[in-house]
Amino acid sequence: MGDGYTARFSRRWRVAAAVGAVVVSAPLLTPAPLVVTGAAGRTVTVLLVLAQAAGFWWLGVRHRLGTAVVLAAAAGLQVLYPGAGPGLAFVAVCTYAWLRPATETLWGLGLAVLAACGPAVARGRWTMAGLWLGGVVLAWSWGALVRARGARRLAERRQAVLEERARIARELHDVLSHTVSVMVVQAAAADDVFDVDPARAREALRRTEQAGREALAELRWFLRSVRADDDGDAGAQAAPQPGLGDVERLAATVSAAGLPVTVHREDTDAVDVPLAVQLSAYRIIQEALTNALRHAGAGKAEVVIRSGPSEVSVEVRDDGRGGSGAGTGQGIPGMRERAALLGGTLRAGPAPGGGFEVAARLPTKEQNR
Repeated sequence: MGDGYTARFSRRWRVAAAVGAVVVSAPLLTPAPLVVTGAAGRTVTVLLVLAQAAGFWWLGVRHRLGTAVVLAAAAGLQVLYPGAGPGLAFVAVCTYAWLRPATETLWGLGLAVLAACGPAVARGRWTMAGLWLGGVVLAWSWGALVRARGARRLAERRQAVLEERARIARELHDVLSHTVSVMVVQAAAADDVFDVDPARAREALRRTEQAGREALAELRWFLRSVRADDDGDAGAQAAPQPGLGDVERLAATVSAAGLPVTVHREDTDAVDVPLAVQLSAYRIIQEALTNALRHAGAGKAEVVIRSGPSEVSVEVRDDGRGGSGAGTGQGIPGMRERAALLGGTLRAGPAPGGGFEVAARLPTKEQNR
């Protein structure tokens, strides 16, 4: 089973490796002490040098074949030239360990041990064989380590992408679900009174249009924010994100849709609350009111905001039928996740006196440090 990481030995590097193999082995083509003397020995040497270069070329496309050819040629050159070392065998096994997962390259490690240490063992040079063994293990370990680091970076990038997608999904849900719900309620109200009270129907349609414009404005703000993040911009041209100061406007929109909402504040200056906390608090209130408007059959709702020196708490209560608070959609789980990301808590469930209540506690000290 692979690790999902793909290492690429580009054509340019394959050419460089093949040429480098010939250049490094070129001294062996000059007059030197050969085990096999004469023309036959020179011919075999040339063939092994060329085979070694071809092995490095194949290493980028046919990993097993390239590795085997380089290691076999390196062993042959050590047999012909007692003074030659297995330097290129180290390069080959290191590259192979980088190109493929570790479990696939263990045979290459074993073959490299034979190719590097075998000729020295055959001559009884045990110290040299021990050095070559250490070199092979070190080369293979280095290649495997570089691959592991690359695989870890790839996994981190993929995780970041998944987290960003989840964030975008939450934001889109928060941006659109509230306003679209208001539009649906207003459109239904207009349809109910269209024949008997055209004036009320027109008013409902105007509110539907206003809600649609607000949805488009929030969606444009959201898309500008996403593009600014992608481009590394600070988003100076994007409209400010909603915060605690916008709760009254949100309550007015929900009230106009048919669910009267009152807002009570027991806070100090909301400017002192970090923007991330303000945005999360606003989205939690927005989602709770949207749920009450769509699902609870509530006749009224109340929002309570408290700001202290170390936390912000928000409570949204309605007199509807509510539910258990253990929903599996984006709503309540999304609110809990928002609170948890800030180190806070969220409770959603039936209120003691009836109806449904959402209560969140969001710490502010960490963001101010």
